[in-house]
Amino acid sequence: MKKIIFLLLFLPLFSFGQQDYYDDTAVYLTGSDLLLELRATLSSYNQNYTYGDFRQTTLITDANPENASEVLLIYGYNDTDGDCTTDRTRANSEFGGSNCDFNREHTFPRSLANPSMGSANNSSTGIVADPHNLRPSDVQRNGNRGSKKFADGSGNSGDVGSGYWYPGDEWKGDVARIVMYMYTRYGEQCLPSLVGEGSLQENTEMLQLFLQWNVDDPVSQQEMQRNDPLENEYGSRNPFIDNPILATNIWGGPEAEDFWGELSTISFTKPTVTLYPNPADTYFQINTSNPLTDVIIYDITGKKIFSNRVEAAQNIDISFLSSGMYLVQIDKYVSKLLVK
Repeated sequence: MKKIIFLLLFLPLFSFGQQDYYDDTAVYLTGSDLLLELRATLSSYNQNYTYGDFRQTTLITDANPENASEVLLIYGYNDTDGDCTTDRTRANSEFGGSNCDFNREHTFPRSLANPSMGSANNSSTGIVADPHNLRPSDVQRNGNRGSKKFADGSGNSGDVGSGYWYPGDEWKGDVARIVMYMYTRYGEQCLPSLVGEGSLQENTEMLQLFLQWNVDDPVSQQEMQRNDPLENEYGSRNPFIDNPILATNIWGGPEAEDFWGELSTISFTKPTVTLYPNPADTYFQINTSNPLTDVIIYDITGKKIFSNRVEAAQNIDISFLSSGMYLVQIDKYVSKLLVK
């Protein structure tokens, strides 16, 4: 005989505001559960996308919002000092390998991954061609950065400490969200500690440095414009651009912005709710101090399988449910449901 166990894990309603890409992703989870959920979502991508393809992709993803004939150069900050290595923008026709051209920067350097990402040529696919990790950069500035680990600093980009690199005040949030994406997508091959300097957030593999940068340098318009074309061409998005608070909900640290308005980790009061009986067999009841309107049951993929308006203490038939895990939405709260 099957039994249904209700675990009262209350979370804000998750179905509003997020991009369609996450419709089958349990973004309401936290910690390692959320990390693994996002990793599974990101594992689907265009396997034919090449390193060479990014030469055209970047003209869209990294276009200067104020002048579409230019690209924005990561680590750049000054277009008027007569030094092209500090340029923030560059004509999008000036791709190449000469001084004052721009090329492709692996924000998480190929050589710092463990194992290394390997060599890159225009026909390369896989991790080395992942466009979420690629940004246009001035050729010489890209060379100056090389494979130096990121470290804290202030002001414009450049060397800090003993052999480290500060990406600049304008770019540190971009870098943090790229590193978060790379670790979420590729796991231990791209540990944050391989590419950054500092202490780990307690009981996680994420550096406190990147969590702080994610807060201090909010998502820019230029970052936002990357995800839609990359989803179309590459098949995936950077979740930490779509909603920076996902980082907070996975690794903790300072609270980032919640673009969806539903995943905030603070200012949340749980209602008094009792699910009865527990464990259940063919029905359950909901007793709550709050007004009760609709009850919706989802399977673990997010598919709605039951919806009804109920009154307090009304029997809700669940005899049709198979063994497994379900979610019960009660008003604007969600409870995890296990069917044995």
